[in-house]
Amino acid sequence: MGVGSEASPVSEAEALDAYSSVVVRVAERVLQSVASLRVMRAVAGGRLPQGSGSAVVLAGDGYLLTSAHVVEGSNGGVAALADGREYDFDVVGADRLSDLAVVRVRLNGSTPLTAGLVPAVLGDADTLRVGQLVVAVGSPLGYAGSVSAGVVSAVGRSLTASNGRHARLVENVIQTDAALHPGNSGGALATSRGDVVGINTAVIGPGIGQGLGMAVPLNDTTKLIVSALMHDGRVRRAYLGVAAGSRPLPPRAAARLGLETGLEVTSVVAGSPAARAGLRPEEVIVAVDGTPVAGIGDLQRLMTASRIDQPVRFTVLRRGDVVDVDVVPVELRD
Repeated sequence: MGVGSEASPVSEAEALDAYSSVVVRVAERVLQSVASLRVMRAVAGGRLPQGSGSAVVLAGDGYLLTSAHVVEGSNGGVAALADGREYDFDVVGADRLSDLAVVRVRLNGSTPLTAGLVPAVLGDADTLRVGQLVVAVGSPLGYAGSVSAGVVSAVGRSLTASNGRHARLVENVIQTDAALHPGNSGGALATSRGDVVGINTAVIGPGIGQGLGMAVPLNDTTKLIVSALMHDGRVRRAYLGVAAGSRPLPPRAAARLGLETGLEVTSVVAGSPAARAGLRPEEVIVAVDGTPVAGIGDLQRLMTASRIDQPVRFTVLRRGDVVDVDVVPVELRD
């Protein structure tokens, strides 16, 4: 009994030391790659403060990644690095349908563009597991260089993003209990190795979900969005004009197609590409150009720029029959 009572405090202390050492190591690695943003709004005769947020250094040539809502309505501001240096930045591009934006700092005089910029190491959010330790780095409530730690509370969440006219689900959003506050948006969510796997975007609460925060995942899908923003300043998407939701296939159709789930069309926008092609409510989309579609996220991933103004074959379950419908998507516009 005496031996057990002496061993327990030692074990707890050792565990705390191990936990602390991980968080300290991650903080030392990631803090140098996270900037605090002061977002400005252009007015006659100058600029006025519009808000604040955080950003993650993507590359040594000045590109930083942040949340689209942080820089919405602005064309620039001031980025403060961890060592206290400050530089003006311009908004390169923002995509409200993923809540991601890219900005670029402007270094003055003869200072090399790479000076003082340490790119973050980007990881893959698709490898995260529930319960995994994560560390959030950003500028909550204006307190630059703040660190909080927690765990991945859930994976596979969806977050609705909107550009004012259209809404889209951001898939595989990371839910964490690491403390997030206004100003954390655009900052880093990192693993115990210091790899940035998410961009903090939303705080649930107050009062209805304290201790819950969301981060846009960095994975193959969102990295393509980031690349498009860096190179083109925008993300091009194909537009169909349907609303849809997952539904199980009838047993006979499921056996014939070798699929369990499809995407039921719930409404079709008048005059849209889907309407012109003859897609109708209650029909079930099961494949696009031969690729199975089981949910709205599957369809969103397939509606890329390469399909704009090109015939796309939709395999549809229509009144018990499997038919092919050719649709020519147009470009989604704000």
